[in-house]
Amino acid sequence: TYTCSMALKKFKTSRYFPTTARKLISDFAIIISILIFCGIDALVGVDTPKLLVPSEFKPTHPDRSWFITPFGGNPWWVYLAAAIPALLVTILIFMDQQITAVIVNRKEHKLKKGAGYHLDLFWVAVLMIICSFMGLPWYVAATVISIAHIDSLKMETETSAPGEQPKFLGVREQRVTGCIVFLLTGISVFMAPILKFIPMPVLYGVFLYMGVASLNGVQFMDRLKLLLMPLKHQPDFIYLRHVPLRRVHLFTFLQALCLALLWVLKSTVAAIIFPVMILALVAVRKGMDYLFSQHDLSFLDDVIPEKDKKKKEDEKKKKKKKGSLDSDNDDSDCPF
Repeated sequence: TYTCSMALKKFKTSRYFPTTARKLISDFAIIISILIFCGIDALVGVDTPKLLVPSEFKPTHPDRSWFITPFGGNPWWVYLAAAIPALLVTILIFMDQQITAVIVNRKEHKLKKGAGYHLDLFWVAVLMIICSFMGLPWYVAATVISIAHIDSLKMETETSAPGEQPKFLGVREQRVTGCIVFLLTGISVFMAPILKFIPMPVLYGVFLYMGVASLNGVQFMDRLKLLLMPLKHQPDFIYLRHVPLRRVHLFTFLQALCLALLWVLKSTVAAIIFPVMILALVAVRKGMDYLFSQHDLSFLDDVIPEKDKKKKEDEKKKKKKKGSLDSDNDDSDCPF
């Protein structure tokens, strides 16, 4: 499923069929792959595990209702002790939500509308309270799905010279697709008789494809490829023009080291402090200011905004406005 999805996704740049047909096949690559391998599974009769979908819209546990009593039969000290894991979960949810939002709003996507980090986090908190009272799973912005959504809305030039890749123009910024996606997700509850025929290996292939496809265009992955690429074959990335290659490799090595530490930690019994280690990455990023210049960081990452940045910008605007008024007064004093 993964291989078929990747091949159909790249079909847009092939030489076969008209442009409209190639684009249509590329846009519906995942759905076509699912249908193909579900058909193969049905024809061959392979004994594969299928997707388990409940046929009724009700809580999975028969002894509970839709509302969970906040103060059940637990001792009083449990509520005080719950503050410690709650703090860890808060850190994890905050970082997971904001990291996804930062990735989506990166300057490489050429977004024109502003970001609402605080508003998004506020509504995530409100919905988490509701989900807690109803015993539903918590959720935040999913990184892989969000990146896939951005990729599906990218705009490129329709005409280009032979052999030239289309140029990225921007993203169609709207809320229609997001609303329709979640509306269809809710309607999928009534599609249980159909969804139960999808083999689990097919879904695993779809998940693998979504994870790998979301890495395309990520600067960290591009810099990892540069480690094994001769200098004459390196792409013309903007940061390679302004940052020495050794500094680029050093930055990539530090990122890979942090990733390896997080991976090892998450795979051990110490995984409960994983949210704290995620928060520690902020301190690591702050320490990079002593290893790299602000010029290098502006191309390899984003410069950390100062805590009094807003105040300095306001003072700068006041000085600029005052300077323009003084120049106007000087011009008015000049004789004609």
